[in-house]
Amino acid sequence: MTYSEVALKYCEDVVSGAISACQLVFFACQRHLNDLGKQSDPNYPYEFNPPFKDNKQKKRPATWGPADRRCAFSELFPHVKGKWSGDKLKLQPHQVFIECCLWGWVKKKNGKRRFSVAYIEIPRKNGKSMTAATAGLYMLTADGEKGAEIYSGASTEKQALEVFRPAWQMVNKMSDFRNKFGISLSGTPKNPTSIYRLEDMSRFELVVGNPPDGASPHCAIIDEYHEHRTSDQYDTMDTGMGARQQPLMFVITTAGTDTSSPCYEMHMRAVKVLNGTIHDDAFFTIIYTVDQDDDFKDFKVWEKANPNYLISIEEDYLYRKYTETMTDASKQNINLCKHLNIWSNAGVAWMNMVKWSACLDESLNLNDFKGVPCYAALDLASKIDICALTLLFDTEKGFVIFSKYYLPEETVNLPGNEHYVKWVKEGYITATPGARTDFLYIENDLKDINANHPIIELAYDPRESTYLINNVMEWIGSQWIDGKEISRCVEINQGPSMMSEPMKELEAKIYSQTIWQDGNPVTTWMMGNVVKKQGRTTGPVKYYYPTRQSDKDKIDGPVTIIMAVARAMLGGGQIGSAYDGLTYEEMKEKMTL
Repeated sequence: MTYSEVALKYCEDVVSGAISACQLVFFACQRHLNDLGKQSDPNYPYEFNPPFKDNKQKKRPATWGPADRRCAFSELFPHVKGKWSGDKLKLQPHQVFIECCLWGWVKKKNGKRRFSVAYIEIPRKNGKSMTAATAGLYMLTADGEKGAEIYSGASTEKQALEVFRPAWQMVNKMSDFRNKFGISLSGTPKNPTSIYRLEDMSRFELVVGNPPDGASPHCAIIDEYHEHRTSDQYDTMDTGMGARQQPLMFVITTAGTDTSSPCYEMHMRAVKVLNGTIHDDAFFTIIYTVDQDDDFKDFKVWEKANPNYLISIEEDYLYRKYTETMTDASKQNINLCKHLNIWSNAGVAWMNMVKWSACLDESLNLNDFKGVPCYAALDLASKIDICALTLLFDTEKGFVIFSKYYLPEETVNLPGNEHYVKWVKEGYITATPGARTDFLYIENDLKDINANHPIIELAYDPRESTYLINNVMEWIGSQWIDGKEISRCVEINQGPSMMSEPMKELEAKIYSQTIWQDGNPVTTWMMGNVVKKQGRTTGPVKYYYPTRQSDKDKIDGPVTIIMAVARAMLGGGQIGSAYDGLTYEEMKEKMTL
């Protein structure tokens, strides 16, 4: 079979279920099959792997095209380390599919490549560095671009060398390749510095961290993008590509542990392209991971997420990581992240983010709840840090939550807070003028909320809140319960005695999909930061409370969700609640043990 036929068979096997793969890989393969069906339409602007005109002269198969040439190019090179050192690379079907798609789809009008951006997310040890290395060498020598600039970029030099060093070492072993393309090398096998061609000054080099403007990349490889705190390197490379006819931004990474990172933003865009929410014909992506219903305790799930299992990933190695995950709680999240490609924020996180994502309902809009009463919860934390406000509606389909966030402008604009800047622009965070959060903004929002969604109760953390809550009490009024007048503003201490039961309840509702969220990225980032810690108890009952691993890991949003759940549990005795069948006084007593 030709390489393009191998790619087609891989897609058909994934779609038919002959190859076990997650839904996102299924979508990537189905996208290719759908596009193949469209290319005969004269109005469809792309075609796949059109045959070269000189195939007969070069004794190639009649169907040989750019996809086949790209794959054949990769298999010219030798492995440079491990048990196959010296042997020629042998592409696996999933690698053939990726290379065929990226280089085989072209524009009918001019034959230039369709895809200008590639986002490939794949667990560790699945051969991604070699894929990126050969991509860089192809773009340097065989893509027909004069004066090509190829960059291997990462957040550190060590990481950038993971792609560049094997590329340099492969070329170093191939004198015929160097002679054919006039390639020279600088540096040493241990410390390589450049792969270049004097004839037209084409070059393949490292770039680390935040590069200055001035580069004109034909191809920019960004390895382990999840480690990048900002998008500066990506943006500099991207904006420098304007003069190139068919440049390629090649991002290849594993999942990460920070959903405020630019990589996670790109991951979410990739998911939407794959599931059809976003239409982008220039964006190629494939994500190897697991599905939300998969049980990571089943080793078959691990095989499913790793397409190079039994090739570059030894069975003993993967099974050892699987066993380690089952027996060592401290290693669970990092192994799920690196070997199953599950995004996570904390080393020992509380929330299963796959389950949290399953509770997303993008159709939710606060305006649709006008006139519906709600529970509210407020965490003012610090006047120089994030303040969080959550609204909880008790509906027939379950709890529905919306969250709002506040930060002073000076905190937003501090170095390293680019994610805050982005969320302010997108409307997820309200930036108040100056160096301290202006609580008047929050009070005015509470008044508007109460006018449109009557607040049943406002739960608050006593820290930093005295002045604001005193103001709110003047206009929010009180309620009568069991013949007693009780303030609608309810103080909730954030220790285990008050937080444990609603924290368990929230987790249960997320797992059972009886709570729904609108996809606020700030809330999702914070939810991944939450660590469940056990409080000190002498009895058999264990109490827990939410905490975090470091000061940069904000959790204010989830804390307010837990507080709102606590009040909703007391107020309604929800189905499945730990408080079913108890009177108000009994529930209150249990909450304050």
